[in-house]
Amino acid sequence: MTICLTHSSLGNRTILERPLTAIFCSARCPGRLASRAYDLAQRFRAEGHALIGGFQTPVEQEVLKVMLNSTTPLCLVVARGLPQRIPAVLRRPLDEGRLLLLSPFAPATRRASRETARRRNDCVAGLATRLVVVYAAPGSRTEALCLATFRTGRPCFTLEDPGTANLRDAGVPVLLAAPASPRPA
Repeated sequence: MTICLTHSSLGNRTILERPLTAIFCSARCPGRLASRAYDLAQRFRAEGHALIGGFQTPVEQEVLKVMLNSTTPLCLVVARGLPQRIPAVLRRPLDEGRLLLLSPFAPATRRASRETARRRNDCVAGLATRLVVVYAAPGSRTEALCLATFRTGRPCFTLEDPGTANLRDAGVPVLLAAPASPRPA
């Protein structure tokens, strides 16, 4: 895993001073875990946990939708340069100071690729205080990232489900309750 050097940002950089929970999920996720991820996002929203992620996979995008419709701080790391035009759905959270867009890439990097996604995910994991891996397909890059992060001693969690046995068998603990996130004074 590499250290994240952001090339550009837009929004409230003080979000990086908060404890950040990263959300990861492989692209093809069992439906029961997708449903539980939605419930988890609702809980994180209610408890005010600041999240960070690339929010690329379908499950991660659903988590992003929940968080964008809240007052919870959020950091979105893109796998390319920052967009020239900000999507309408991101404008209000940016204006409210609860969103930070980050890119570890030069503005000329216009398209995401497998390599930029890998570097983006390394950046997310590097900036996060803890990781929650909803589902990591066996042998996937998500699994490799989760296990590499877990082996460094950083907090990494998954959900109790037969589909997460690969992570649990490697020692990744089950998230029973939302990890405590101190509120700013």
